[in-house]
Amino acid sequence: MQTACLLLKANSKVKTAFSTAVPYLQQLFLVDAVRVYVNSSSENLQYPVLFVVRQQKGVLSWQVPLIFRGLYQRTYNYQEVSRTLCPSEPAPDTGPSDQIIFVDVASMAPFNIAYELLVTRLESFQLKTNKPFNFTASPSQPQYFLYKFPQDVDSVIIKVVSDAVYPCSVVSVQDIVCPVYDLDHNVEFNGVYQSMTKQAAITVQRKDFPGEQFFVVFVIKPEDYACGGSVPSSIHGKLCWETDFVGLSGLWSKSVYIQAMLFSFLSFLSFYMGSVVVAINKNSLLVSLYPQRFLTLQSRFSLYPVCFLFSSCFAPDESSSSGGRQLSSPEHGPPAGSDTDSSVEEESDFDTMPEIESDKNVIRTKVRLAHDLSRKDRRIVSKKYKIYFWNIITIAVFYALPVIQLVITYQTVVNVTGNQDICYYNFLCAHPLGVLSAFNNILSNVGHMLLGFLFLLIVLRRDILHRRAMEMKDVYTLDYGIPKHFGLFYAMGIALMMEGVLSACYHVCPNYSNFQFDTSFMYMIAGLCMLKLYQTRHPDINASAYSAYASFAVVICLAVLGVVFGKNDMWFWVIFSLIHVLASLALSTQIYYMGRFKMDLGIFRRAAMVLYTDCIQQCSRPMYMDRMVLLIVGNLVNWSFAIFGLVYRPRDFASYILGIFICNLLLYLAFYIIMKIRSSEKLLPIPLFCIVATAVVWAAALYFFFQTLSSWEETPAESREKNRSCILLGFFDDHDVWHFLSAAALFFSFLVLLTLDDDLDTVRRDKIPVF
Repeated sequence: MQTACLLLKANSKVKTAFSTAVPYLQQLFLVDAVRVYVNSSSENLQYPVLFVVRQQKGVLSWQVPLIFRGLYQRTYNYQEVSRTLCPSEPAPDTGPSDQIIFVDVASMAPFNIAYELLVTRLESFQLKTNKPFNFTASPSQPQYFLYKFPQDVDSVIIKVVSDAVYPCSVVSVQDIVCPVYDLDHNVEFNGVYQSMTKQAAITVQRKDFPGEQFFVVFVIKPEDYACGGSVPSSIHGKLCWETDFVGLSGLWSKSVYIQAMLFSFLSFLSFYMGSVVVAINKNSLLVSLYPQRFLTLQSRFSLYPVCFLFSSCFAPDESSSSGGRQLSSPEHGPPAGSDTDSSVEEESDFDTMPEIESDKNVIRTKVRLAHDLSRKDRRIVSKKYKIYFWNIITIAVFYALPVIQLVITYQTVVNVTGNQDICYYNFLCAHPLGVLSAFNNILSNVGHMLLGFLFLLIVLRRDILHRRAMEMKDVYTLDYGIPKHFGLFYAMGIALMMEGVLSACYHVCPNYSNFQFDTSFMYMIAGLCMLKLYQTRHPDINASAYSAYASFAVVICLAVLGVVFGKNDMWFWVIFSLIHVLASLALSTQIYYMGRFKMDLGIFRRAAMVLYTDCIQQCSRPMYMDRMVLLIVGNLVNWSFAIFGLVYRPRDFASYILGIFICNLLLYLAFYIIMKIRSSEKLLPIPLFCIVATAVVWAAALYFFFQTLSSWEETPAESREKNRSCILLGFFDDHDVWHFLSAAALFFSFLVLLTLDDDLDTVRRDKIPVF
């Protein structure tokens, strides 16, 4: 092995090519590389010194001073340049051989130019698995190294760590092809690449490199604007490259994927088993307490095998063990027996006047309401709410198909161009599978689909039992409990499943332009939950599916506009805050007057008049105190959000709107539970367990949600500074855990709404208060 080090100084005009040959012999079984260093004291850009290196496999050339052009035609000159020459491997049949390298130096300068030429052999050119490696580089002195897959390694993660935020750099993985693209203007021509500041990570699979080896190229940019910086970097930016190749054997790599998929599916399939166990225990208790009623109804409905699924078949008869007395429905006449409830007494004042009985303004302005808001024919109301289910399916199909097509295009562009700056993954825990770059982020959304389907089964079970009971004219179905309408529940289940689908689509290639895919159905879930909670005691006056989905469309439109214009446009925030406040006031007025306050251009004038006459002139106590307290608190919360947005203008506008929805939902749910307890109603064990589970799981989920692993609000290089390693099974990261927990939290939240009023199944409907 011979190492040549030449120091040449020209003392005369250099007009002809100067050539020198440097032979070297490769060591056995090792890949050697030679690096050429040149330095010139001349800064004359009109007469640069030209260097041409000729090898067996190609030609490499550059000039000194070396010129790089940056943004706005800004130029950067470098007097020192060093390049690694393309290495050659020992032939398997002939072994190591000599290689001749010619270095030609030339210049057209009419005066003397001093330059220095140094040719050295690289001691550490081949990278090793799990062995850190440090080096320095600059824009004019790029570096690249070789890595060969060991026999037991199927994939590796290249982890690069820098000791400074800037200068901006590019890490590239390229096939063994000469010449190597290792300059700022050509590093993107081959292989896959990432920009970086503090850290980067690229997952490389053996199957993508037939030769089972590749080059890792490191290039420093002359400017930092591409990575989010504004100040030009110094000429000699010093970086620390720390490689940590995590080798995965073929058997172990497959088992990791299988283990992760089994964990994902079995974790949520356990919810299915838990639902069956809870249903069996619950129904067994009912059989032991009320055997005669259960057997009578079981023989009438012929549903004994199905009765042990998910929910209790029928409410217990607390007054009779003979199947329950038959009471007529309030829709067809007063129930048997006298009733001394104050609401009934109020109705008795005008029972002889049927025309008043049908006057909505008279009924809905009563201080105390009971069954007054469930007077419409059940079939008509149920049909109204089934539209929610069919409409959301239509929306899901028309929304999801172009989304899927778009993200497939994104992924194809990433795979073809090799530009990993397009998608904002957590690259330190990105497990590719097939064409997908981060399969783990997609797999973790399986919980939304499985639990959404389970919720649909639970709702379907209750729906079947209720319809059978209605057909048999069971008194507890006709005259007791909250009126059962399942259309919104079905819509909620579909929305949960679609949230999983669209979240998976977003994580195929998460970036600035498709973030709304991940949040659109979250808006709809929060809105549907509020509508369902309101529908429980206001089934006749709840919003129709068309107006509800139109409102969701407006919200999604505002979210898109906020992502585009919300960063720096003050006028957008002024308009949005104004819309937010006015919408809150209009909705509050509608809720307070039970939909009897006419919605037109004069609504705010009439609202001001009512406020003036009732609160200022007469100083009277509000007629509906409970509703007034809720609406005052709700408006204060929404106005606070509007002021916060106007002052701070959060960059993540989509999450800001989602926060508004969630806070309003939590506020209304808290109000509902408080009013339920104030009305001497009970919380049964199952809804109480679901409430506690919802609170605990949501708290844990939000903890992982705020562990930011990437941010499309910043540059790709700045986003990668937040990347972290896997925390679960060596496969899932913090955001994947958020997916798991949020799916469970939403499922428990839905169960809260489904079971919250089960205690009223044995309470006469005209005794259930409306609030």
